Amino acid sequence: MLGIGIDLGGTNIKGALVDDKKGIIKKISIPTEAEKGRDHTLDRIARAIEMAAGYASDNKPVGVGIGSPGVISLDQTTVSNPPNLPGWQTVNLASEIKKRTDYVCRVENDANLAAVGSMNFGVGTDLDSFIMLTLGTGVGGGIIFKRELFRGTTGGAAELGHVIIDYHGPISNSPARGGIEAYIGQRFLSRYAADIIRQYPENPLYEKFVSDWESLEPLHLFNAANEDNKIAQDILISAGEKLGYAIVNYIHVLDIRKIVLSGGVAQAGHWIMDSAKETALSRLMLPFHDGFEVIYEPLGNDAALLGAASLTFDFKTKIL
Repeated sequence: MLGIGIDLGGTNIKGALVDDKKGIIKKISIPTEAEKGRDHTLDRIARAIEMAAGYASDNKPVGVGIGSPGVISLDQTTVSNPPNLPGWQTVNLASEIKKRTDYVCRVENDANLAAVGSMNFGVGTDLDSFIMLTLGTGVGGGIIFKRELFRGTTGGAAELGHVIIDYHGPISNSPARGGIEAYIGQRFLSRYAADIIRQYPENPLYEKFVSDWESLEPLHLFNAANEDNKIAQDILISAGEKLGYAIVNYIHVLDIRKIVLSGGVAQAGHWIMDSAKETALSRLMLPFHDGFEVIYEPLGNDAALLGAASLTFDFKTKIL
Protein backbone atom coordinates (compact mmCIF):
# COMPACT_ATOMS: atom_id res chain seq x y z
CA MET A 1 0.00 0.00 0.00
CA LEU A 2 1.26 3.46 -0.91
CA GLY A 3 0.61 6.76 0.83
CA ILE A 4 1.91 10.30 0.48
CA GLY A 5 3.46 12.13 3.41
CA ILE A 6 3.91 15.91 3.43
CA ASP A 7 5.98 17.95 5.88
CA LEU A 8 4.76 21.55 5.65
CA GLY A 9 7.36 24.11 6.64
CA GLY A 10 7.56 27.86 6.33
CA THR A 11 10.54 27.60 3.97
CA ASN A 12 10.12 24.25 2.21
CA ILE A 13 7.43 21.66 1.59
CA LYS A 14 8.88 18.18 1.78
CA GLY A 15 7.05 15.18 0.46
CA ALA A 16 7.50 11.44 0.16
CA LEU A 17 5.91 8.48 -1.51
CA VAL A 18 5.82 5.82 1.20
CA ASP A 19 5.21 2.09 1.14
CA ASP A 20 3.57 0.79 4.32
CA LYS A 21 6.13 -2.04 4.53
CA LYS A 22 9.26 -0.67 2.83
CA GLY A 23 9.14 2.93 4.00
CA ILE A 24 10.15 5.89 1.84
CA ILE A 25 10.25 5.17 -1.90
CA LYS A 26 11.02 8.68 -3.12
CA LYS A 27 11.41 12.13 -1.50
CA ILE A 28 10.83 15.56 -3.02
CA SER A 29 11.17 19.13 -1.78
CA ILE A 30 9.94 22.45 -3.15
CA PRO A 31 9.99 26.02 -1.76
CA THR A 32 6.86 26.92 0.21
CA GLU A 33 6.77 30.54 -1.00
CA ALA A 34 4.64 31.27 2.05
CA GLU A 35 5.05 35.03 1.61
CA LYS A 36 2.74 34.82 -1.43
CA GLY A 37 -0.23 34.02 0.75
CA ARG A 38 -2.49 31.22 1.88
CA ASP A 39 -3.97 30.14 -1.46
CA HIS A 40 -0.58 30.09 -3.15
CA THR A 41 0.81 27.92 -0.35
CA LEU A 42 -2.14 25.53 -0.68
CA ASP A 43 -1.44 25.27 -4.41
CA ARG A 44 2.23 24.53 -3.62
CA ILE A 45 1.19 21.72 -1.27
CA ALA A 46 -0.99 20.28 -4.04
CA ARG A 47 1.98 20.51 -6.42
CA ALA A 48 4.21 18.61 -3.97
CA ILE A 49 1.54 15.91 -3.66
CA GLU A 50 1.34 15.56 -7.44
CA MET A 51 5.13 15.28 -7.68
CA ALA A 52 5.29 12.55 -5.05
CA ALA A 53 2.36 10.67 -6.61
CA GLY A 54 4.14 10.78 -9.95
CA TYR A 55 6.63 8.22 -8.65
CA ALA A 56 3.93 5.64 -8.01
CA SER A 57 3.84 2.92 -10.66
CA ASP A 58 0.81 0.65 -10.77
CA ASN A 59 -0.74 1.41 -7.39
CA LYS A 60 -2.37 4.77 -6.75
CA PRO A 61 -1.61 6.23 -3.30
CA VAL A 62 -4.52 5.71 -0.93
CA GLY A 63 -4.35 9.20 0.53
CA VAL A 64 -2.31 12.08 1.87
CA GLY A 65 -1.10 12.81 5.38
CA ILE A 66 0.22 16.27 6.21
CA GLY A 67 2.41 17.30 9.12
CA SER A 68 1.84 20.96 9.88
CA PRO A 69 2.91 23.46 12.49
CA GLY A 70 0.16 25.05 14.54
CA VAL A 71 -2.72 23.57 16.51
CA ILE A 72 -4.60 20.79 14.72
CA SER A 73 -8.27 20.03 15.30
CA LEU A 74 -9.21 16.78 16.97
CA ASP A 75 -10.75 15.47 13.72
CA GLN A 76 -7.40 16.05 11.93
CA THR A 77 -8.76 18.43 9.32
CA THR A 78 -8.07 22.00 10.43
CA VAL A 79 -4.93 24.03 11.19
CA SER A 80 -5.07 27.09 13.46
CA ASN A 81 -2.46 29.86 13.61
CA PRO A 82 0.56 28.01 12.21
CA PRO A 83 3.78 30.03 12.63
CA ASN A 84 5.63 31.13 9.49
CA LEU A 85 2.55 30.80 7.25
CA PRO A 86 1.18 34.32 6.62
CA GLY A 87 -2.56 34.59 6.14
CA TRP A 88 -3.32 31.31 7.89
CA GLN A 89 -5.64 31.81 10.85
CA THR A 90 -7.94 28.80 10.65
CA VAL A 91 -7.73 26.64 7.52
CA ASN A 92 -9.51 23.36 6.81
CA LEU A 93 -6.42 21.94 5.18
CA ALA A 94 -7.91 18.48 4.58
CA SER A 95 -10.80 19.98 2.62
CA GLU A 96 -8.57 22.33 0.63
CA ILE A 97 -6.27 19.47 -0.40
CA LYS A 98 -9.18 17.19 -1.31
CA LYS A 99 -10.53 19.98 -3.52
CA ARG A 100 -7.18 20.46 -5.26
CA THR A 101 -5.98 16.86 -5.61
CA ASP A 102 -9.00 14.59 -5.02
CA TYR A 103 -6.98 12.74 -2.38
CA VAL A 104 -8.49 12.06 1.04
CA CYS A 105 -6.31 13.92 3.52
CA ARG A 106 -5.57 13.89 7.25
CA VAL A 107 -3.56 16.52 9.06
CA GLU A 108 -1.55 16.29 12.26
CA ASN A 109 1.01 18.28 14.21
CA ASP A 110 4.47 17.72 12.74
CA ALA A 111 6.10 16.68 16.03
CA ASN A 112 3.25 14.24 16.74
CA LEU A 113 3.91 12.68 13.36
CA ALA A 114 7.60 12.28 14.14
CA ALA A 115 6.46 10.10 17.05
CA VAL A 116 4.12 8.13 14.77
CA GLY A 117 6.92 7.69 12.23
CA SER A 118 9.26 6.38 14.90
CA MET A 119 6.54 4.04 16.18
CA ASN A 120 5.92 2.52 12.74
CA PHE A 121 9.36 2.67 11.11
CA GLY A 122 12.04 3.64 13.64
CA VAL A 123 13.34 2.88 17.11
CA GLY A 124 9.78 3.06 18.44
CA THR A 125 8.72 -0.10 16.63
CA ASP A 126 9.61 -2.21 19.68
CA LEU A 127 8.23 0.22 22.27
CA ASP A 128 4.74 0.04 23.73
CA SER A 129 4.79 3.64 24.99
CA PHE A 130 7.26 6.48 24.64
CA ILE A 131 7.69 10.24 24.64
CA MET A 132 9.21 11.74 21.50
CA LEU A 133 11.13 15.01 21.71
CA THR A 134 12.08 16.70 18.44
CA LEU A 135 15.06 18.92 19.16
CA GLY A 136 15.19 21.19 16.13
CA THR A 137 14.78 24.93 15.67
CA GLY A 138 12.37 24.68 18.58
CA VAL A 139 11.34 21.74 20.73
CA GLY A 140 8.33 19.66 19.75
CA GLY A 141 6.83 16.56 21.26
CA GLY A 142 4.64 13.55 20.72
CA ILE A 143 3.27 11.00 23.17
CA ILE A 144 2.71 7.38 22.19
CA PHE A 145 0.68 5.45 24.75
CA LYS A 146 0.05 1.76 24.16
CA ARG A 147 0.79 2.14 20.44
CA GLU A 148 -1.64 5.05 20.02
CA LEU A 149 -0.99 8.77 19.59
CA PHE A 150 -2.22 10.73 22.60
CA ARG A 151 -3.71 14.09 21.55
CA GLY A 152 -5.57 15.34 24.61
CA THR A 153 -9.11 16.73 24.73
CA THR A 154 -8.86 19.09 21.73
CA GLY A 155 -5.86 17.77 19.78
CA GLY A 156 -3.26 20.09 21.31
CA ALA A 157 -1.45 17.71 23.69
CA ALA A 158 2.33 17.28 23.87
CA GLU A 159 3.53 20.88 23.54
CA LEU A 160 6.51 19.60 25.48
CA GLY A 161 8.85 22.41 24.48
CA HIS A 162 6.83 24.82 26.61
CA VAL A 163 7.22 22.94 29.89
CA ILE A 164 8.71 25.55 32.25
CA ILE A 165 11.84 24.66 34.18
CA ASP A 166 12.61 28.20 35.41
CA TYR A 167 9.92 30.87 35.41
CA HIS A 168 12.64 33.55 35.61
CA GLY A 169 14.46 32.00 32.65
CA PRO A 170 14.97 33.13 29.04
CA ILE A 171 12.23 33.79 26.50
CA SER A 172 11.45 31.48 23.57
CA ASN A 173 8.27 31.10 21.50
CA SER A 174 6.16 30.69 24.62
CA PRO A 175 4.17 33.34 26.52
CA ALA A 176 6.05 32.24 29.66
CA ARG A 177 9.75 32.44 30.39
CA GLY A 178 12.01 29.49 31.02
CA GLY A 179 10.45 26.78 28.86
CA ILE A 180 12.81 23.97 27.90
CA GLU A 181 12.76 25.24 24.29
CA ALA A 182 14.54 28.39 25.48
CA TYR A 183 17.49 26.25 26.55
CA ILE A 184 17.77 23.51 23.97
CA GLY A 185 15.94 24.66 20.84
CA GLN A 186 18.58 25.10 18.14
CA ARG A 187 18.22 28.86 17.69
CA PHE A 188 18.24 29.47 21.45
CA LEU A 189 21.08 27.07 22.22
CA SER A 190 23.18 28.59 19.43
CA ARG A 191 22.46 32.11 20.71
CA TYR A 192 23.46 31.11 24.25
CA ALA A 193 26.60 29.39 22.99
CA ALA A 194 27.61 32.49 21.01
CA ASP A 195 27.20 34.65 24.14
CA ILE A 196 29.49 32.32 26.08
CA ILE A 197 32.12 31.92 23.35
CA ARG A 198 32.37 35.70 22.88
CA GLN A 199 33.91 35.83 26.33
CA TYR A 200 36.81 33.59 25.26
CA PRO A 201 38.60 35.10 22.22
CA GLU A 202 41.35 32.51 22.56
CA ASN A 203 38.89 29.66 21.91
CA PRO A 204 38.99 28.16 18.37
CA LEU A 205 35.21 28.57 18.08
CA TYR A 206 35.58 32.32 18.59
CA GLU A 207 38.01 32.61 15.70
CA LYS A 208 35.80 30.45 13.49
CA PHE A 209 32.51 32.29 14.09
CA VAL A 210 33.45 35.81 15.21
CA SER A 211 32.44 37.24 11.84
CA ASP A 212 29.21 35.21 11.55
CA TRP A 213 27.73 34.07 14.85
CA GLU A 214 24.43 33.25 13.11
CA SER A 215 26.06 30.28 11.38
CA LEU A 216 27.00 28.59 14.68
CA GLU A 217 24.96 25.38 15.08
CA PRO A 218 24.84 22.64 17.74
CA LEU A 219 26.67 20.27 15.39
CA HIS A 220 29.66 22.64 15.47
CA LEU A 221 29.59 22.47 19.25
CA PHE A 222 29.43 18.67 19.09
CA ASN A 223 32.44 18.47 16.76
CA ALA A 224 34.41 20.89 18.93
CA ALA A 225 33.49 18.97 22.08
CA ASN A 226 34.81 15.78 20.51
CA GLU A 227 38.07 17.65 19.87
CA ASP A 228 38.38 18.37 23.61
CA ASN A 229 37.07 21.94 23.44
CA LYS A 230 36.13 22.41 27.09
CA ILE A 231 33.78 25.35 26.50
CA ALA A 232 31.80 23.40 23.87
CA GLN A 233 31.62 20.44 26.22
CA ASP A 234 30.34 22.59 29.08
CA ILE A 235 27.68 24.23 26.88
CA LEU A 236 26.32 20.89 25.67
CA ILE A 237 26.45 19.29 29.11
CA SER A 238 24.56 22.27 30.55
CA ALA A 239 21.91 21.97 27.81
CA GLY A 240 21.57 18.27 28.55
CA GLU A 241 21.13 19.03 32.23
CA LYS A 242 18.22 21.36 31.45
CA LEU A 243 16.69 18.68 29.23
CA GLY A 244 16.99 16.24 32.13
CA TYR A 245 14.89 18.54 34.32
CA ALA A 246 12.15 18.59 31.69
CA ILE A 247 12.29 14.81 31.28
CA VAL A 248 11.68 14.42 35.02
CA ASN A 249 8.48 16.45 34.66
CA TYR A 250 7.30 14.41 31.67
CA ILE A 251 7.89 11.08 33.40
CA HIS A 252 6.41 12.07 36.75
CA VAL A 253 3.22 13.26 35.00
CA LEU A 254 2.84 10.55 32.36
CA ASP A 255 4.57 7.50 33.87
CA ILE A 256 6.17 6.79 30.48
CA ARG A 257 9.85 5.95 30.94
CA LYS A 258 11.14 5.70 27.35
CA ILE A 259 12.32 9.04 25.93
CA VAL A 260 13.12 9.19 22.19
CA LEU A 261 15.18 12.14 20.93
CA SER A 262 15.24 13.29 17.32
CA GLY A 263 16.32 16.37 15.37
CA GLY A 264 19.43 18.44 14.78
CA VAL A 265 20.22 19.17 18.42
CA ALA A 266 19.87 15.47 19.26
CA GLN A 267 22.78 14.87 16.86
CA ALA A 268 25.00 16.46 19.51
CA GLY A 269 25.08 12.91 20.82
CA HIS A 270 26.34 11.72 24.15
CA TRP A 271 27.29 15.17 25.44
CA ILE A 272 23.60 16.06 25.71
CA MET A 273 22.09 12.58 26.13
CA ASP A 274 24.42 11.43 28.92
CA SER A 275 23.94 14.67 30.81
CA ALA A 276 20.15 14.46 30.40
CA LYS A 277 20.08 10.87 31.65
CA GLU A 278 22.32 11.58 34.62
CA THR A 279 20.29 14.62 35.64
CA ALA A 280 16.97 12.82 35.23
CA LEU A 281 18.09 9.81 37.26
CA SER A 282 19.29 12.06 40.07
CA ARG A 283 15.86 13.69 40.35
CA LEU A 284 13.36 11.01 39.37
CA MET A 285 11.49 9.34 42.21
CA LEU A 286 12.99 5.89 42.69
CA PRO A 287 9.95 3.94 41.42
CA PHE A 288 10.33 5.69 38.05
CA HIS A 289 13.92 4.50 37.53
CA ASP A 290 12.74 1.07 36.40
CA GLY A 291 12.62 0.97 32.60
CA PHE A 292 13.95 4.53 32.19
CA GLU A 293 15.84 4.99 28.92
CA VAL A 294 16.84 7.82 26.59
CA ILE A 295 17.06 6.68 22.95
CA TYR A 296 18.26 8.46 19.82
CA GLU A 297 16.07 8.28 16.69
CA PRO A 298 18.35 8.31 13.59
CA LEU A 299 15.46 8.80 11.13
CA GLY A 300 15.75 12.56 11.61
CA ASN A 301 13.32 14.55 9.44
CA ASP A 302 12.22 11.37 7.67
CA ALA A 303 10.31 10.38 10.82
CA ALA A 304 7.73 13.14 10.24
CA LEU A 305 7.29 12.15 6.57
CA LEU A 306 6.83 8.51 7.53
CA GLY A 307 4.39 9.50 10.26
CA ALA A 308 2.41 11.66 7.86
CA ALA A 309 2.11 8.84 5.35
CA SER A 310 1.11 6.49 8.18
CA LEU A 311 -2.09 8.51 8.57
CA THR A 312 -3.17 7.29 5.14
CA PHE A 313 -2.72 3.58 5.73
CA ASP A 314 -5.72 3.22 8.04
CA PHE A 315 -8.18 6.08 8.15
CA LYS A 316 -9.97 4.38 11.03
CA THR A 317 -6.93 4.44 13.30
CA LYS A 318 -7.93 5.24 16.85
CA ILE A 319 -6.51 8.49 18.22
CA LEU A 320 -6.52 8.82 22.00
